[in-house]
Parts: sequence; C-alpha cells; structure tokens
Amino acid sequence: MHNKKLPAVLQNLSVPVISAPMFTVSYPELVLAQCKAGIVGSFPALNARPAELLDDWLSMMNETLESYKAQNPEAIVGPLAVNQIVHNTNARLEQDVATCVKHRVPIFITSLRAPVKEIIDEVHSYGGIVLHDVINMRHAAKALEAGVDGLIVVAAGAGGHAGTQSPFALIGELRRNFDGPVILSGSMTSGDHVLAAQVMGADLAYIGTRFIACQEANADEAYKRAIVNAGASDIIYTNFFTGVHGNYIRESIEKAGLDPDNLPIREKGSMKISEDSSKAKAWRDVWGAGQGVGQIDDIPTVAEYVERLKQEYAAAKQRVQTL
Repeated sequence: MHNKKLPAVLQNLSVPVISAPMFTVSYPELVLAQCKAGIVGSFPALNARPAELLDDWLSMMNETLESYKAQNPEAIVGPLAVNQIVHNTNARLEQDVATCVKHRVPIFITSLRAPVKEIIDEVHSYGGIVLHDVINMRHAAKALEAGVDGLIVVAAGAGGHAGTQSPFALIGELRRNFDGPVILSGSMTSGDHVLAAQVMGADLAYIGTRFIACQEANADEAYKRAIVNAGASDIIYTNFFTGVHGNYIRESIEKAGLDPDNLPIREKGSMKISEDSSKAKAWRDVWGAGQGVGQIDDIPTVAEYVERLKQEYAAAKQRVQTL
C-alpha cells in the first residue's frame, strides 16, 4: 500500500488498518499481536496503571518488536500508537505525554478534546504524528486548527464514544476541506469494509470491536461471547456511563441491573477521566461495542483475523474491478 498523502509511518502496512485503542481491553499482548500482523497496534495510555507502568510497557513492547523484526527480516511490522485523553480531568496527561515522547512513540491518537500546540510540537520534534478523533465537522475544524496531522472520523455505529453522522456525510464533507490523512471508524469488520472506506475517501480503516473478540484481547470470555451473540439492534447508544455518548451491549447493561431502554441522560459536561477503580469496574461490567457485532461469529487469534482481512481486501478489489 502506498498513498502519497500518508506519512511514511502509515504506509506499507499488511492491510490499511489501525486498531482502535480500547479502555481495559488493549493490553500489550493484543497490541504486539496487531503490530506483528502488520497493522497499527494501539492502546490507551490510561490502560497502564499506575502511570509508571506506561514506561515499562513501552520499553518492553519496543524491545519485543525490534527482536521480532531482527528474527523476521521479511515481515511487515506495524507501528505502535498510544491514545491520550486530552481532557481537563485527566490528571495523567502531562506525565503520559512525556513518557511517550521519551520512547518516541510514532503515532499519538488524541481524543475528547483537541491537543494543545505544545503536545503536537513535542511529537513532531522526533518525527511522530498526531491523529485526532472527531465525530463532526466542528471537532474536525478545531483539531486541524490545532495542527494535528490527520483525523479519525468516528461515524455512526462505532464502538466506544461514537458520533451519529453517516460516514458518507462526514467523509464527503471533510474531503471538501481537507486532503490529509483520514481514517474511518464505524462498524467495520471485514476486508470489504476496509476497501469501502477507501472508496468513499478515507485512507485507512479503524477497527475496534472485532479485536475484542480475538484471543489476545484483555476481555472476559463472557464479553467476547456477548459480541459473538449480539446483533446491531443489541447496541445501545447512551451517555449514562461516562457523560459522553457511546455504544454498549444491551446484555451487559441488563446484567448490571439497568433497563437499557430507560437509561437516565447525564448532564452535558459531566465526564470525568481518572484512575478511579469504580470507573474502571464500570467499564469492565458494561461492555462497549459497535454495530458491526452482527457480523462477528468467532474468536480467532489476531494473526488469523488479519490474514482473513488481507484475503477479503484483495478479493474485494478484484470484485470491484469487474463491476
């Protein structure tokens, strides 16, 4: 894969995919498997608790990947990405950014607020890039004004903190104003979806939920099985759990003793990012997932799933050529 608009770090992947960083799920075993499979492996900095563990994780992951490259010189190995929650209640932000800069993390994924210029400058100082999550054009404009290198468009149906706009609307409007890297998120599980994202104007696909139902994911087996068993209509969109609207599996909400169809609406601006253990427990018990769950019916290894993606992606390109 080669796209002249893309920074070098996003080129030459085995398939044009970035794994989404998932709270409590994306731990080193999953991230390393993603990188070894040739895609961008990512995790939230806040998954490393306490904060000092982030330094250990990055040291270990970089050493592991360098060793893997030395032993497999022909292999395509994807880069690491770390998600930073740029929110005024994230007390760890400054320390986590400094740790990632120390390790020269090639890709920062920022979310929930546009990053300040100082963060972007630090990442650019060693050749890293900053990609920012957006759910609408207002967010996109703020992020581009801040100086980010690319945008992750979180469209309707995505897992986690998703937006409500159609990917056709978001990508189409964005491409009228921005020619840089665009990554599309929202219900994607197959190589066909990856190609479709590119056809509508994105450069790469952003896949999260499908990786939860992989063997290396740090998720309870019940969570993985709930994804396999669910359909799109089992995904509930609510801001009740974090103060920001997101998509969650109906089964897990019911198991928590709540009525998925009558969840209270939290006051806007009530989100709090911290290492509070009760908050982490809530994320373990109430499971985020996107509307693509209805197309997930097994729990493969990451290597098996990415190989499937590659084959589907190649077959989809051939099929499109015959239309």
